Amino acid sequence: MAWNLEFVRFPAPDGVNGWWESLPPAPPAVAVTAERHYDWVVVGGGITGLCAARRLAELAPDASIALVEADRIGRTTAGRNSGFFVDLPHDISSESYSRSVEADKADVRLQRHGIDYVRSVVKQKGIDCDWQDDGKFHASVNRKGHAALTHFAEGLARIGEDFEWLDEAGIAGVTGTDFYESALFTPGCSTVQPAALMRGLAASLPENVAVFESSAVRGISDNGSAKVLSFANGKLIARRVVLCTNAYAATFGGHPNGLLPVYTFASMTRAMNANEVRRLGGTRSWSLIPADPMGSTIRRLVTDRICVRNHFAFRPGLEVSQADLTKAKSLHRRSFERRFPMLEDVELEYTWGGPLCLSVNNGALFGRRSDGVFEAVGCNGLGLSRGSASGKLIAEYALGRDNDLIRQLLNQPHPRSLPIRPIADVAVTAAIWMKEFSAGAEL
Repeated sequence: MAWNLEFVRFPAPDGVNGWWESLPPAPPAVAVTAERHYDWVVVGGGITGLCAARRLAELAPDASIALVEADRIGRTTAGRNSGFFVDLPHDISSESYSRSVEADKADVRLQRHGIDYVRSVVKQKGIDCDWQDDGKFHASVNRKGHAALTHFAEGLARIGEDFEWLDEAGIAGVTGTDFYESALFTPGCSTVQPAALMRGLAASLPENVAVFESSAVRGISDNGSAKVLSFANGKLIARRVVLCTNAYAATFGGHPNGLLPVYTFASMTRAMNANEVRRLGGTRSWSLIPADPMGSTIRRLVTDRICVRNHFAFRPGLEVSQADLTKAKSLHRRSFERRFPMLEDVELEYTWGGPLCLSVNNGALFGRRSDGVFEAVGCNGLGLSRGSASGKLIAEYALGRDNDLIRQLLNQPHPRSLPIRPIADVAVTAAIWMKEFSAGAEL
């Protein structure tokens, strides 16, 4: 049966991505400019698409594969996050980060599968992306936050995961600030420079993968024998297609599917000088998540920069305004000054936004659609770890493989439907505002 899938939203300029800008210039993009034929086309050059293309190439070395990205790989969403490969339960719609013993163990198994896969590639290919297996800190600023961490620790104990408590002096010794009252350290998280990782993964793909950037897919149709992907200046014809477009899948054809594009924002300082580094103290690099999921995520980088991430905004059009960025930078400045008063003259050099792909029930899309297209979409705030796992596993599933993790993803709930717009817009925006207000001092 003939059909057509229309793409109606594309990456837009959402601030200046500090991760990308602090790297050396990327080589020129190779765009789709003619008609070409492939066995497989993977749509989306984020972590999910990169892992899907690599795994397809590993398992089908004689197949021809194309990976297409609307912008530059590493400049858009997958290169805009805070760089956490989170291994533990981390439901950001929950007040306690966890759900149940069975669900938490399943999350850990899946997320570590993705982390292990990407880590092995980084080591094998020598990708320079500041990969650190140094764990993360969950830090609280008051009794409410400490109570949330206590509940989280109890959940970790139930599933047999290691953690360590730090008192005020202990976390101050790490961060250099006395802003936090207590912290919980978990050792399994890995962190990266996300833009560098994406660029490195793309550059090291097997030879049977062709990478096209600055090539937005306008639509996909079925001519009866193959899938035809249309671009502004050419087309790709493929036997099979894998969609790894995350938040951009929320608007296919204008039909709601329960996916919520929720932007979060980050700012990165300029590099600190030697005197500023001495004034700050603490350890050279660390990664910190707030006790309240809506609070401020902070990373100190080995490049002597500090990255601050907070503030959420529901933007179903998948673009943010200058007013959004100005507000975010103001909030980041306030959060930075509250934590690091000794660094009052250190400017925020870059500010940017990027969309998370959330759903109200922590659901996602995985498998084969009714139109024969494969998809791995929806990471619910865990883009790096869940995205890498689902990308690898959708390739295996598409090639006829079967295992427990594939079945886990096939059995996960689909995103719950939302009320029609504008009711959904008002409801989601109000929920975000209430959660941010509740975060209080954690911001």
